[in-house]
Amino acid sequence: MKRILITGANSYVGTNVEKWLLKEPDKYHVETLDMKDPNWINFDFSKFDVVFHVAGIAHSTPKRSEKDLYYRINTQLTVDTAKKAKEAGVKQFIFMSSMIIYNKSERKIDFDTVPNPDNFYGNSKLKAENGLKEIEDERFKVAIVRPPMIYGFGSKGNFSRLLGLTKRTPVFPNISNKRSILYIDNLSLTIEYLIEYDLKGIYFPQNKETISTSQIVKIISAIYNKNIWFTRIFNPFIYVFTKFSITFNKLFSDSYYDQIMSNNLFELNYVSTEESLRKMVNHE
Repeated sequence: MKRILITGANSYVGTNVEKWLLKEPDKYHVETLDMKDPNWINFDFSKFDVVFHVAGIAHSTPKRSEKDLYYRINTQLTVDTAKKAKEAGVKQFIFMSSMIIYNKSERKIDFDTVPNPDNFYGNSKLKAENGLKEIEDERFKVAIVRPPMIYGFGSKGNFSRLLGLTKRTPVFPNISNKRSILYIDNLSLTIEYLIEYDLKGIYFPQNKETISTSQIVKIISAIYNKNIWFTRIFNPFIYVFTKFSITFNKLFSDSYYDQIMSNNLFELNYVSTEESLRKMVNHE
C-alpha cells in the first residue's frame, strides 16, 4: 500500500484526486494537510511515500497588491514543503504547476516552447518548478504536472460560466479556435499513474481532443436540447476584442498543447470530452 499526503486540503483538484484514489483503499492510504495552518511545519511527513502538492493561489489575472503573497505561497511554500518531505524520507513529490507558465502569446505549445509567463502568477509557478529541480535526486523524485484548464462538476471559473451562458443565449459566435482542456477524472487518473509507477519528470495531461469554444457550446446545447444559432457575423469584432479583453482572449483565442506532448498519457483519458460535458450537465 502506498501512503499519499495531499497538501492543500479542500482544494478542487486535491479533493477529487483523494476521492479517486480512495476507490482502491487496499492500494492507497490518503491524508490531507491544511497548509493555511502555520502548524503544518510540525506535521510528520515520514509516514508517507508520496506528497501531492496542490496548495497554492490560482488566478490568471492576479492583483498587483498580491504579488508578494503569490511568491510566498506558490513558490516558497512549495519549495519548503518539498524540502521537509525530502528530509522526512518521502520518495516522490508531485507538483501541480500550470499551463500559465507559458506566455499567452504562445498559441500552440510544443516541446521547444520556452516558458515565459506574462504575469507573476505564472512566474511564481515557474520559480517553484525551478526550486524543485534543484533539490531533486535519485532518492527524491519530482513529477511536475502542467495542465491546461481543468473542469468538471463543481469546478469554478470560465467553464462553469460557459455552462450558464449556454442555458441563456439564443446566439453564439462560430469561431474555430483551438483549446486544450482537461477533465478532472482524466487528471485524477494521471496522478494515480504517476504514483503507481513512481515517475518523475514533466507531464502535460490533456483530453485527447483539442476543441473550440463553439464546439463546447454546441455539445452542451445539444445535451440541454436547446437550439442556438451559431454565426460568424461577430467574428471580426471578436478577433479585435481578444487583443484587449482578458475574457474574450480566454474564450476565443488559441491555447493548446501539441498532442505529441501528451502521447504517453492519452491512454489515461478515462472520459471523452463529449462524455465529460454530459456528466457535468447531468450533475446539475
